[in-house]
Amino acid sequence: MKFPRRQFLHLAVGAAALQAVPRLARAQAYPTKPVRIIVTFPPGSVSDILARPVAQWLQERLGQPFVIDNRPGAGGTIGTEAAVRASPDGYTLLLVAGAHMVNATLYDKLSFNFIRDIAPIAGTTRESAVLTVNPSVPAKTLPEFIAYAKANPGKINMASAGVGSPSHVTGELFKMMTGINMLHVPYRGSPPAFTDLIAGQVQVTFQPTSASIAHIRAGTLRALAVTTTSRSDVLPDLPSVSEFVPGYEASAVWGLGAQRNTPVEIVDKLNKEINAALADPKFKGRLSDMGVTTLGGSPGDFGKLIAAETEKWGKVVKFANIKPE
Repeated sequence: MKFPRRQFLHLAVGAAALQAVPRLARAQAYPTKPVRIIVTFPPGSVSDILARPVAQWLQERLGQPFVIDNRPGAGGTIGTEAAVRASPDGYTLLLVAGAHMVNATLYDKLSFNFIRDIAPIAGTTRESAVLTVNPSVPAKTLPEFIAYAKANPGKINMASAGVGSPSHVTGELFKMMTGINMLHVPYRGSPPAFTDLIAGQVQVTFQPTSASIAHIRAGTLRALAVTTTSRSDVLPDLPSVSEFVPGYEASAVWGLGAQRNTPVEIVDKLNKEINAALADPKFKGRLSDMGVTTLGGSPGDFGKLIAAETEKWGKVVKFANIKPE
């Protein structure tokens, strides 16, 4: 039996509409059960702290628990693999962090391709790091520190939160762009790095603003500059590194992602709610108090940011010949 062309087109359109109805209904009903957000770092980490207000907002707005699932280990790759292998139904989300954009180049044999396998939902926050030194370091300004480091090649110990961590690659970018030589000393997280920095065992570190600010205000560490291109609202008197090293910019980016085959309707629903949170003065103020700035935008905007950051840090990893522990 042959259908006239016009009748065939009507049938095709009708079939497509019928297929779209269950997807739309599913998105409208979502979520109908608890949602977990995998955080690839331990409780109390910056990623964990930044994930919790987002989870709370989504829970209050969507009426189901959004539960933080901490999956630390192997620089964040263990938790990421769990998110990649999760069912693409929107009930397993991933807190995307700057480490994911470093790991794409740092690890040679990952079982996943982050850009391909994780669908971006929305960027949430961006945070600068602060270049801090032990007060025994004679430099009082960033130009003085650069001059001091060049006069003492290899004699300054640079602490980080671990090999390939944002604090490590931020420091390596600084070394690369200034031509100075500092010895990298990796730690298992920021707290022990700060402990040795305060004690004078190491001389400098590049740690997140939220983790650094208490030490700066207590006077146990001297802050020289922030790593974003503009000054920080919580440390307005500090210059940015780029004021003395043109083109320098380093910051950690966070957001939400999901398994790549998650229905677009669910991704869009979550994106809408996250953007509503970032537009809310109370929510935005809560994040600002932590020393971070908000992002927002479409899933596509976040995808472009992930790609750009992955390319940028890939160059640093290769230049510094960084190898995972």
